[in-house]
Amino acid sequence: MSQRESGYERLQRDCYETPEWATRAVLPHLGNIKSVWEPAAGSGKMARVLTAAGLQVLSTDISAGQDSLLSGEQSVDPIVTNPPYIYATLFIEHALRLTSGGGKVAMLLRTDFDHAKTRRYLFSDCPAFACKIVLTKRIRWIENSTGQPSFNHAWYIWDHNHTGKPTLEYDLQH
Repeated sequence: MSQRESGYERLQRDCYETPEWATRAVLPHLGNIKSVWEPAAGSGKMARVLTAAGLQVLSTDISAGQDSLLSGEQSVDPIVTNPPYIYATLFIEHALRLTSGGGKVAMLLRTDFDHAKTRRYLFSDCPAFACKIVLTKRIRWIENSTGQPSFNHAWYIWDHNHTGKPTLEYDLQH
């Protein structure tokens, strides 16, 4: 089955704000944490949900002149974001380097993102890949839009302290 166009113009910098329910879906999978870095924060919609959950959030975004792909070490773990789709692989690679000392990374991506042979090194060949959490409700990226959402999404979690095979879970809250 091929993917179809949504009929909407792409937003500048792929700035599609993550709905609150989709951010809440990853919270139980982050473990006992106190702070988080959201490196593609846009207007801060995801960061507000993380803050409401009691986390200290470092929010950065390229629109504010903070290019996370050029950043050095951050003192925040885990890294949680909905990266711009065209840069998703670069975001994952960079986040994995920054957390290689034992941290976590959570990225919201299309459910088929792990299907590509060229990204195998991030999934089946990556010992840190720990979990895929499939969202059972499609995300409506354009608020108040009338069309049906076209894609399924999932949270992908890498944990440098993970051992064993990755797990597959489903967010059944929605």
